[in-house]
Order: sequence, then C-alpha cells, then structure tokens
Amino acid sequence: MLSRTADHLFWMARYTERAENTARMLDVHVQTALLPQSTDDAEQGWRALLGISELQYGYNKKYDALTQKDVIDFMVRDPSNSSSIASCLKQARENARAVRGALTTEAWEIQNATWIKMQGYLQTNALEQNPSDFFEWVKHRSHLSRGVTIGTMLKDEAFHFIRLGTFLERADNTARIIDVKFHGAKETVKPGQSQQQSLLSTNTKAQDSQIDFYYWAAILRSVSGFEIYRKVYRDVITPERVAELLILRADMPRSLAACMDHVLSNLKHVRNDVSADTERFAGKLDADLKFSRIEEVFDAGLHDYLTVFLERIFELGNRISKDFLVPLAA
Repeated sequence: MLSRTADHLFWMARYTERAENTARMLDVHVQTALLPQSTDDAEQGWRALLGISELQYGYNKKYDALTQKDVIDFMVRDPSNSSSIASCLKQARENARAVRGALTTEAWEIQNATWIKMQGYLQTNALEQNPSDFFEWVKHRSHLSRGVTIGTMLKDEAFHFIRLGTFLERADNTARIIDVKFHGAKETVKPGQSQQQSLLSTNTKAQDSQIDFYYWAAILRSVSGFEIYRKVYRDVITPERVAELLILRADMPRSLAACMDHVLSNLKHVRNDVSADTERFAGKLDADLKFSRIEEVFDAGLHDYLTVFLERIFELGNRISKDFLVPLAA
C-alpha cells in the first residue's frame, strides 16, 4: 500500500477516536461538576482536563478566565484548537475523502454524514442546553464508524491501518482519562489543618465517601466500564481496582492492555522490511502491561507510570509514522 494512503486511513481513524475520547473526558467532567464542591475545586478539575490534554497554553491565549462554558466551547467547536471535537471530525472526514477508493461506500458515508450533522448541531444551542446528550451523539457516531469498518471492509492492509490508528489513539486517551482523576486527586486532610477542621472532616467522612463513589462511577462510565466493573469485581468501587481494570485487564475493551494487544496484532499484519524494531518496541510495551501487577504500578507511582506510558505511546506513533506513513514534519 502507498504510504500516503496508509497515512490517510491511519489518521482518519485517530481523529475519529480522538473526537470520541474528548467527548468522554468532557462528559465525565460535566457529570462530576454536578457533585457538591467548592468553586476552587471545580476550577481545578477543568484546569486538570486542559493540562492533561495539553491545551492549557492554547486556552490561556484565547481566554482570560477559566469557566466550564469556555472550556467546553474551546474543546468542542473552536477551530483554532486542532484537538477540538469539530476539528477532529473535520480532519477525519478530509482524510476519508482523500482515500475514498480504499473505503467502502458505507464507511465513507458515515464520515461525511457525521461532519455534516456536526455542523448543523453546533449551529443550535443544543450543546449549551444538554452537553451530555451531545457527547453521547459524538460517541455514537464513532461507534457507527467502527462498526461499519468492521462489518463492510475487506480485512486487508487498509483495514489494519484503520484499526492501528484507532487503538493507538485509544491507548493514549485512556491513559489521559485515568491521569485526570488520579493526578488531580486531593488529599482529604491538608497540611496546617486545624483540630476543628479535622473534626469537621471526620464528621463529613460518610458524605465524602458517597461523593467519591459517584466520582469513580463517572470515571468508569466515561470509558463504558461501570457495568464491566460490577461484573468483574462485584464489590465497592475502589481506586486500585479502577486502575487495574483500566490499565491491566486485557478483557476490558478500552484498557491500556487491550489497546496494546490490538496495536501489536495489527502491526504484525502490516509489517514490512524496516518495521521489526517498531514491532519489538510495541511488543515490550505490551509485555509490560501483560505481566505487571497493580501493586507494582502503585508502588512506582501511578502518575509517573502513566507519564512514561504516554511517552512510549508517542514514541511508538513516531516509529509507525517513520516505517509506514508519510513522515512527520521535523
């Protein structure tokens, strides 16, 4: 396959998946913003979302203050933000249009119709009235795109480059979703807390526990993992089990382990004369997830672990680009 064709297919899938995952991250923040919390805590949550998405600088250039409305607008419809949902769906459509001959009619029509409907959607006030419904629509369109790809395309190199882009992007975004919660988690008792404040903290422990449950439930729902968690653990939601499910469980569709299994499998289907080192690099990352224990991950520091994972995913993307696709501009 021509590298330019592979490049368009790979990035079509990445942009579609990125739009979905941006919708998932925004949805969980909209849901958790409804929980009782101070203005400072709410602002910290939105700031963490921008930071982990590497959008803080771009946001600060455009806005003087941080508000939920402005963050949503910036991450959904802002054309100056190349990672906004509108920008991603536009790029997915443009990449699909460039290689219509490599796609089935159904696969192309899904991409084209999604972009057209998106433009109509954003011309109304539906996003402001019920953002969660809009985010569900974005996720649904992504599901349609994947389903049509699997159900109508020949399992040739074109198919495998699409799947490679999907799971590489999903691994990156799942790691970011996990990190938004864990790295932004606040300590219950803060340094310098007075005895009276400590007593108040003790008295409200049950309330805090309830809030924490809804927070973790929202995180799980953001990756379609709430029902899966109940089936696997059949117990209360704990941070350690959430992390284990989303990082190490290969039977959880959006986990890091599951994503890397698919990345490695699709790499094997498209291997060429220069890709052996890239396949080996992916294999090591896959093996680290396959044979790790969650206790080891927490001992090493979850945020540090996820930071290293994201660096390795970025390196893997660069290697794939060099071996198969149109090389990235220096």
